[in-house]
Amino acid sequence: MPLIKRKHATAKAYVHDWLEPDQPGGINAFSATIILLVIVSLFSLALETEAARADTTLEPWVRGIVAQINLIVVWVFAAEFALRFWSEGENPAHKGVVGRLKFLAQPITIADVLAFLPELIVILFYPQAAGGWLAALRALRLFRLFKLARYVPAFAIVGSAVKRAWAPLLAALCVAAAQLYIAAMMLYFIEGEEKPEAFGSIIRSLWWAIVTLTTVGYGDVYPETAWGRVAAGIVALAGIGIVAMPTGILASAFAEEFRERHERAQKAHDAKAKRAPTE
Repeated sequence: MPLIKRKHATAKAYVHDWLEPDQPGGINAFSATIILLVIVSLFSLALETEAARADTTLEPWVRGIVAQINLIVVWVFAAEFALRFWSEGENPAHKGVVGRLKFLAQPITIADVLAFLPELIVILFYPQAAGGWLAALRALRLFRLFKLARYVPAFAIVGSAVKRAWAPLLAALCVAAAQLYIAAMMLYFIEGEEKPEAFGSIIRSLWWAIVTLTTVGYGDVYPETAWGRVAAGIVALAGIGIVAMPTGILASAFAEEFRERHERAQKAHDAKAKRAPTE
């Protein structure tokens, strides 16, 4: 079923409704196309990094196809942003010059611009450009992931859950930072003279502390004295809390967000059901 059924007074109103459908999580042909292009562009980025290598096993024509795909994606995203900026005046919060500036200052809008504008400038004005700095432009394509937040409900849920839990997450981050510093300092004093290349300073010891407290355990750096191993065991046990604390906070925030969204959807459904007989 089409998302947009009502009539509009102007073409601008129709375009705005098409770009920003009122139905939560609604997917129309346009939004489905943008989602597909984001996925294709990220896949082509992976292919491009392989095709650009001198020792690649990919055929030479692959690089040309990848370049054409990126060219199409850049122009489509540029056209989408132009339409969005033109039609945003239909949003009461973004009417006039001040309103448009507010629209441009939004994080999601900045991500939209970074997803296409730097590469579009290169395409238009520096088509023969080459060099290592182009790799930085390719990295900006990751901002295209943020475009999914407009159309995929799961991304909106993630953002809402993180926003809800930012205060306890910040507290957990502070605790983790303190544990990292204390662990690095302990091994510096205990192992600094025995293994100065790994523990000769607190800065050097931080690598071991990060690897140990996050339970990664590469094994490239480890204490050798008895007291150093005792301290390492204590640090390793403390690392369980570093992983578990933010995990529990986010899990609780996700559960709360899902519950509230379900309750809002149920209330909206009940209200619609009550209005139905009178319409």
